[in-house]
Amino acid sequence: MGDIRDRVAVVGTGCAKFGENYDMSIEDMIVAAGFEALEDAGVAPGDIQAAWVGTLNSAFSGTSLGDALKIQNIPITRVENYCASGMDAFRNACFAVASGAYDVALVVGFEKLRDSGARGIPNTRNHPMLAWGVTAPNLFALAANRHFHKYGTTKSQLAKVAVKNHHNGAMNKKAHFQMEIDEETVLNAPLISSPLGLFDCCPTTDGAAAAVICRTDIAKSFRDDYVLVKGLGLAVTSGAPYFKPGFEYDGFPATTLAARQAYEQAGIKNPLEEIDLAETHDCFTITEILNYEDLLFCEKGKGGRFIEEGHSAIGGKLPVNPSGGLKSSGHPIGGTGVRMIYEVTRQLQHRVGDRQVKDAQVGLAHNLGGPGAVGCVTILGNP
Repeated sequence: MGDIRDRVAVVGTGCAKFGENYDMSIEDMIVAAGFEALEDAGVAPGDIQAAWVGTLNSAFSGTSLGDALKIQNIPITRVENYCASGMDAFRNACFAVASGAYDVALVVGFEKLRDSGARGIPNTRNHPMLAWGVTAPNLFALAANRHFHKYGTTKSQLAKVAVKNHHNGAMNKKAHFQMEIDEETVLNAPLISSPLGLFDCCPTTDGAAAAVICRTDIAKSFRDDYVLVKGLGLAVTSGAPYFKPGFEYDGFPATTLAARQAYEQAGIKNPLEEIDLAETHDCFTITEILNYEDLLFCEKGKGGRFIEEGHSAIGGKLPVNPSGGLKSSGHPIGGTGVRMIYEVTRQLQHRVGDRQVKDAQVGLAHNLGGPGAVGCVTILGNP
């Protein structure tokens, strides 16, 4: 595998407000995120040599960026890979810049889910029977019940994930939900798919985020506090892991496979000690607990204890989702992965105010795509 480490720099990031953006079109959100990133990097639309766009919506192509941002007549590529669409778009752009094909590139991820008729991931109907009737809450509820049974994880531990992420999101002006909640509220909320209640599930969200990247050797011409790409991992397992006989429902192999790729590239041997913060795919509270284990922050079965002991809080051993995560920021499918790049980059630049992780130097971003089949991990670090 080629070495991506330190060959690409992030020099600009932008993010539209996530939420129920009924008063914004897709183009409005792309403009808000895209021009913030361009301004942050100090570049004009004409300086962009190529662009990538991540979206689940097959009705959109590269023209959605070209028209909105006035960057026509350059290569623009659409990437779709379930919930990892945005981060995979970033990954592809990084490889193109690292190859020397382009000096400066733009990545935008977006989705409009609130008033578009689209609702989350489509069913994986490449099986004649098994996928019919499956919804995301159902699938992750099965994982939660299995984890409860196998490792003694509790609903209270799940609730602590929601409380933590709402606390962090309350400090994030770009987040969908900016409100504190308590554990009792989570535990007493209406059930969606037992044991997951309303506050165990991320919301359906509109949003867009963007990043400008360049060759590392020219990064200083854009800004002094640029951030380097240290590792990029992607793994695609079976179309749906739960189609496989013997699937344990106690984690998602795609996450671990992608993480190991990224760790190897970044030279990380002990993630808990060497990573300062992580943005992970907490589509449900149980998912964040599984992420702790799948990303090798703790041993299998110890994820519930990891949140309970405060290790993933801001100020803990390894703060997870200081932005509020999907749980509080929201999850506009294609926008989420790039929003994570935005958050990690700004954390490493020490630009996020009250939710700043102290002395942050290395950060991880992680998406879990679709029915748990796609894992994407990005590691960023300061020079």
